[in-house]
Amino acid sequence: MNRDFAKAFGIGLAVIAVAVAGILYMQRGAHTELQGTILKIRTAPLDENNSVAALDFRVTNAGSYPFMVRTVSVIMEEKNGAQYQGAVSSEVDAQRLFAGVPLLGPKFNTTLLMRERIAPHATADRMVAAQFNAPESRLQGRKRFILRIEEMDGPVFEYPEK
Repeated sequence: MNRDFAKAFGIGLAVIAVAVAGILYMQRGAHTELQGTILKIRTAPLDENNSVAALDFRVTNAGSYPFMVRTVSVIMEEKNGAQYQGAVSSEVDAQRLFAGVPLLGPKFNTTLLMRERIAPHATADRMVAAQFNAPESRLQGRKRFILRIEEMDGPVFEYPEK
């Protein structure tokens, strides 16, 4: 009887292990994850005390659900650790900005907008332009830029300049 109990107990454990493994396998993409990298950064002066930074980046939605953008922000971090958030422009303003400031060069990608959806397992090349109340020399002497994208349900993803 003790041997029969051990066999039944072993079979029960194996069935539970297979069930747990199956559940974990089915849920492998049921999370929000936006992987990304900054590809190119361009800066230009607007006047003596204001400048603009244009960040081209690539993001990939690794999850099995669409990623809906809530907010996009650009943060400049100086070498002393101070951080300043830039005023992000809309797509129309970015088009005007690139047309009016030839130092930025051509506009390669569309702007990542609020409420934009990134499909599951899709990759998108986007850009964001942000205006800073600082001369261009401060932007050039920065430690790094940080691109921050917040999802509609709350998760926040940050991509630092490398």
